[in-house]
Amino acid sequence: MSSSPSRITARFETLKAENRAAFIPFIMAGDPDYDTSLDLMKQLPAAGADLIELGICFTDPMADGPAIQAAGLRALAAGQTLKKTLQMVREFRKEDDATPIILMGYYNPVYSMGVDNFLAEAKDAGVDGLIVVDLPPEEDEELCLPAGKTGLDFIRLATPTTDDKRLPSVVKNTSGFVYYVSVAGITGGATGANDTVSSAVGRLKAASGLPVAVGFGVKTPERAAEIARTADAVVVGSALIEALAGALEKDQNSRDKITSAVTSLAKSLADAAHSAR
Repeated sequence: MSSSPSRITARFETLKAENRAAFIPFIMAGDPDYDTSLDLMKQLPAAGADLIELGICFTDPMADGPAIQAAGLRALAAGQTLKKTLQMVREFRKEDDATPIILMGYYNPVYSMGVDNFLAEAKDAGVDGLIVVDLPPEEDEELCLPAGKTGLDFIRLATPTTDDKRLPSVVKNTSGFVYYVSVAGITGGATGANDTVSSAVGRLKAASGLPVAVGFGVKTPERAAEIARTADAVVVGSALIEALAGALEKDQNSRDKITSAVTSLAKSLADAAHSAR
């Protein structure tokens, strides 16, 4: 494993020096199809994305709300697989070697591919980090620790119910950043109150020594700016997926209109996050 900082660590160090929060959009790989999804992924950095979360579609996404569940079903219907998702990253890396890419999903597709095979393929493709929502710290030997040995950051989720007794286990083997789920629930709901989020960010940074990203339920530039004043990053997924779905309903055959709907919203969110401080 290289001794140089990961793309994720390097990006957060740059942002800290610039005194601004990161904007991290989430899109589902293969939604609504491979080519449109890849085009959108390639356009996100110019729209203000500092890092990108790329969803791995799965048949039973228990932590996801209706918008992201629907995105996963569209991707599966279009033939998306984990191998195709890794191929998307390879294609992206031909043009962009700087933007960190984080794969987010569930353990089953990784397990089905085989952990060693998946990690080797992910590293080779240019993946920087993993968020696997259904692997608790007690299962770190399953994927988290092997990922670290491969040179991939393993990013853990913390929630409002993560108490002081649980927190050390959550952050012990986490790297890259900590993802704070601002509400106890599924994606796409309301975010937590400002003072609650601010307090949680401070607590997680003190416990982990890592940047803290806040997500779940961020839908407007105003809310993105509020979170960016205290958090190191703002994550937006459902709002972008909803924009894609709306454009898809109107113009199913227009890839440009679909990607434009998402990147326009992404830019407004990114601008708000970047100018909040």
